[in-house]
Amino acid sequence: MEKNLPVKQNINETLENNFMPYAMSVIVSRAIPEIDGLKPSHRKILYTMYKMNLLSGARTKSANVVGQTMKLNPHGDMAIYETLVRMTKGNEALLHPYINSKGNFGKQYSRDMAYAAPRYTEVSLDKIAEELFCDLDMDTVDFTDNYDGTTKEPTLLPVKFPTIIINPNQGIAVGMASNIAGFNLEEVCMAAKKLLKNEHAGIDDLIKAPDFPTGGDFIYNQAVMKSIIDKGRGTFKIRAKYRFDKKNSIIEIFEIPYTATIESIIEGIVNLVKTGKIKDIIDVRDETDLKGLKIAIEIRKSADSELLMKKLYKLTQLEDSFGCNFNILVKGRPCVLGIKDILIEWIKFRIGCIKRRIQYQLDQKGRRLHLLEGLSKILLDIDKAIKIIRNTQKDKDVVPNLMKGFSIDHPQAEFIAEIKLRNLNHEYILNKTDEIDSLIDDITRLRVDLVSDQRQKKIISNELDEVIKVYAKPRRTGIIHEDDIEEIKDEHFIEDYNLKLFLTAHNYLKKISLISLRASAEQKLKDDDALIQEEETHNKAELVLFSDRCNAYKIRIHDIPDHKASQLGEYLSNLLELESGENILYMVPTDEFEGWMLFSYENGKIAKVDFEAYKTKTNRKKLSNAYYSGSRLIDVRYIREDQELTAVSSANRALIFNTSDISSKATRTTMGISVMRSKKDLKMHTVITLAEFSPKKADIYRTKNIPAAGMAIKDTDRLSRQLNILGDE
Repeated sequence: MEKNLPVKQNINETLENNFMPYAMSVIVSRAIPEIDGLKPSHRKILYTMYKMNLLSGARTKSANVVGQTMKLNPHGDMAIYETLVRMTKGNEALLHPYINSKGNFGKQYSRDMAYAAPRYTEVSLDKIAEELFCDLDMDTVDFTDNYDGTTKEPTLLPVKFPTIIINPNQGIAVGMASNIAGFNLEEVCMAAKKLLKNEHAGIDDLIKAPDFPTGGDFIYNQAVMKSIIDKGRGTFKIRAKYRFDKKNSIIEIFEIPYTATIESIIEGIVNLVKTGKIKDIIDVRDETDLKGLKIAIEIRKSADSELLMKKLYKLTQLEDSFGCNFNILVKGRPCVLGIKDILIEWIKFRIGCIKRRIQYQLDQKGRRLHLLEGLSKILLDIDKAIKIIRNTQKDKDVVPNLMKGFSIDHPQAEFIAEIKLRNLNHEYILNKTDEIDSLIDDITRLRVDLVSDQRQKKIISNELDEVIKVYAKPRRTGIIHEDDIEEIKDEHFIEDYNLKLFLTAHNYLKKISLISLRASAEQKLKDDDALIQEEETHNKAELVLFSDRCNAYKIRIHDIPDHKASQLGEYLSNLLELESGENILYMVPTDEFEGWMLFSYENGKIAKVDFEAYKTKTNRKKLSNAYYSGSRLIDVRYIREDQELTAVSSANRALIFNTSDISSKATRTTMGISVMRSKKDLKMHTVITLAEFSPKKADIYRTKNIPAAGMAIKDTDRLSRQLNILGDE
């Protein structure tokens, strides 16, 4: 038995023969809408309903429509029904629904609100569908065989207005997709009227923004909107509308983006609360009812509703993006066109429909005129006509004898022969022949219309005026300029609260909220560790830390984990990635980088550096050369305002000076100015506050000018215990 060996095939030929026909079938026959704004599945359903007299008749069960549509559409009944559902008023997916509905058809804005089975729901065509089928029976569009050749169906519908960009439409084909936003009917029709006068005219002033059945607010960006109008591509944002019930502290969402659902929004909010990113929300509920959509968000009384909504816009589908890709079929070819080009193509299509309608009317009126002209000939001798018919022996000879007797052709003779005997009187014949003059006038007018582009465009313009008058609706989607929207920054998501920072000698940092500190104030430290500094601040402040290697490190306080007093804290060597053996000496929490840093050196000099010198535009964590390194640093401190300090030398001399006498510098590495004179073996030992010195007579230690050697400390002015400890080091 021979084995089935693989056969070598040319990949290009295989794709061309197998894949390409399938791909083109999906593109042309399923997923991409045509210039009449409909996909084949939409068109088959609507045409079936039209043939079922549902345009003027009562509603029928949806199951009946689905069954009849299967004569045109070989797909399953549920696929047909799902397509029908989206076109109904009840589903609210379209700005101008084509189908009037009764029963539960679900909602476009709800994922879980399922539609009822087709046996329970009823449908009929809505009044606006009249504009889809106008003149359909006047040879305005081509018809083709259905899939089994048993009946005919239209290839397009002769729509009286540009439905293609009025109702939203989405489709995914093979290798391409289409995503068309809806626009306001009146705006689109006015733009089409403008292009009818001049196809090179701009329509930016008329097509303001997309309009969606779910409402919301369109965030206007001029460049994006221009790209959509000119190229058919562009991504814009649309956000929900809300109102705030201050009395009950409830935010009510009543319109959402077209691309979002109630369930996805609620799930997003719940996740934010669970993860702790949002802490002001107490409850969120779906309160949608017969009055319409509503999501209720219950918040804390103290919460800022506007700030909370800004956060929700950024973190949930309450603000969502819509990517436009206006890919449509024009004469069977997929094209990505801007709104302007789509309207121009629709005008060309509609002109074709108008020409075919005029030609049809010409043919009909021409035939009628021809028959009446034959009838007018017997007016000259009715008795002769009666005599010819009476004297004819055989029925088949009546028409030929009339043709011969009055010199008329076969259709005219057939028309006369069919007239009832009672109508062969002067009154009847005169009434009929009176139509001749009006028919001649109509035919003359129609012939002018057929060759005049301007007359055809005028007809379309008048039809658009009628559509606007009957079907125009106010915009549902509002317009907000993006410049009017305050950008939400990361800091808005940071919870702010008061706290205290504790720095230890062994490079541990604790961040403890004041609430936690009240519960337990006793600090846990390592056995050989000690607190060297504590500062009160808040969570949104920045922290600058100075090390013994002339480096400054910056960190946002909210990036530091919260601690309890019973914890050791954060090890700064790991948090700041300190150099080996590097120690943090001092920390400064700040908001505005105001004030000065004072660096006191063993050589008697003190540098006063503007604290703004440590402010950076980038998020640099490490600043090298944070202060002068030419002498040993004996003290570092931050001051917001000038004050009196006391410098103490190793010779037990003290000097009280005011920091206002030290000029500030913007350069971090400034060596400062001399404050205390020092000799070879006598150095400045430390700098303390006047309160820590607390002399009985402070004036004797003050000096008018610096530098100065200072005065010997009197026995009665012993320094505080802290100074003695420093002196023993």
